[in-house]
Parts: sequence; C-alpha cells; structure tokens
Amino acid sequence: MTAPDGLREVDVLTVVSVAAVTPTVRRVTLTGTAEAVAAAGPTVNLLVPRVGDPAPRWPQVARDGRVVWPIGAHGIALRSYTARRQDPERGEVEIDFVLHGDGPAAAWAAAAEPGAVLGVAGSGDLALRPASWLLLVGDETSLPAINRILAEAEPTTGGLALLEVAGPEEEQPLAAPAGVTVRWLHRGGTPPGESTLLVDAVAALDPPGGDVFAWVGAESAAVRTIRTDLRSRWGLGRSGHHAIGYWRRGRAMSPAG
Repeated sequence: MTAPDGLREVDVLTVVSVAAVTPTVRRVTLTGTAEAVAAAGPTVNLLVPRVGDPAPRWPQVARDGRVVWPIGAHGIALRSYTARRQDPERGEVEIDFVLHGDGPAAAWAAAAEPGAVLGVAGSGDLALRPASWLLLVGDETSLPAINRILAEAEPTTGGLALLEVAGPEEEQPLAAPAGVTVRWLHRGGTPPGESTLLVDAVAALDPPGGDVFAWVGAESAAVRTIRTDLRSRWGLGRSGHHAIGYWRRGRAMSPAG
C-alpha cells in the first residue's frame, strides 16, 4: 500500500518451518502473498527484527527504493540475502542463514520459530550474464546464489565452481549442468575469512578463453584479490565478471548469498 506522501509499507513474511541444512546453515521457509514472495529475490533486502519481537516497528519504502526508518529506537537491521527458492504460487520463499558470528540475522535465524516475521524492503538480480563457460567462486555465504545460478544455467553450460566451506559436513547438494565441475575446498580449523583457498585456487587456473563469465561472492578481501586476477590475468571486463564482497572479516557473516 502506497501512502499519499509516496511511501509504501514493507512486505512481511512469516516463518512456517525451520530446518538445519548443515551444522552452520539454517534454512528458514517463509510464507506471504504471491506479490511479497515474488519481491523477495533473487537478492532481497531483509528487515530483521530483534529476537522475540512480536510487533516490529517496520520502516517504510520510498518510491526510489530508500528505506525510511521510524523515529526513535526500532531494533531492526537491514541485511542483503539471496533467496534459495521462491514459489509465488504457493506463497513460499526459502532463505538459508549462516550461523557464524553473533550478528542480528544470525541471532534471529538461530532463534526463529514458526510465526516469527521478517520484512522485505526491495530486491535485485544476481548480476549474472549467461555464458558458455562459468567460473563460480564463493564460500558458504554465497551458496544460495550459486545454487540458483547452477539450477538456472543452460544444460550445455560448462565451467567450474570453487566452493569453500569448513569441511565435508558443510557441503550441500547442488544441481549443476553436466559440464560444470563442482570442487569443494575445506579450510578445516582455519577461521572463516582467514583462508586463502579461494584466492589460491583461482590463481592456479589457466583462463579458458572464449565466452566466459565469472561470478564471485565471499569475504571482501578475498574477493578484491580475485577480482584483480580476473581483470588482469584473465582479461575480463565489466561485462565478463561480477565480484562482490558478501561480508568482511572482523564483522558478523551477514548474507547467505
């Protein structure tokens, strides 16, 4: 609903189920109107209330997409995530939360039960260009995005997915085209953000040439190093890659894609 001053109310989604995907990833299934679910991705700006808040003071959204916060304390955090799955017809959306750290989204997801609510304040795409050969690079925070990219890729797509997680227990099933190799990289006891596995793995690759697109989502410092490699050694311009820091070492791991 849009008010006369051009502000609209945020869409609200309600938790219907919660499941552990891996020891550190929690999948939350939410329900809402078809319009709210369709607006919740692929990337979505979530409004995360305080744990246990039954009636959050939601902000409003301006015509240009700005979030207009209520005056005074509200306890709501804005975080960007990738919806793992959307089904507007059934009114369902799935979002995976990484439980590392003590940020507001991780805390909310760890405590989430049916009936809890989240707000939606805008969405965007994955900044992906279809290509004959894909390089996908990410840690656990980007797995929902990489899962969607692989699921929606043409069956003839080739490529390589380099995925860093703590160990085998954190691996997830991914439906990749036959021509895409999925390679899991285990950092073991190294804390998230302190491993060089992704940087080293990309540096060890020989650029394949041809119609290539690279998509990278991980800790900010690692992404910067990989982006430099893609632009220099691989020769990829703006249309040939998308590299985004999903989180920053020293801060809570915020998105799960």
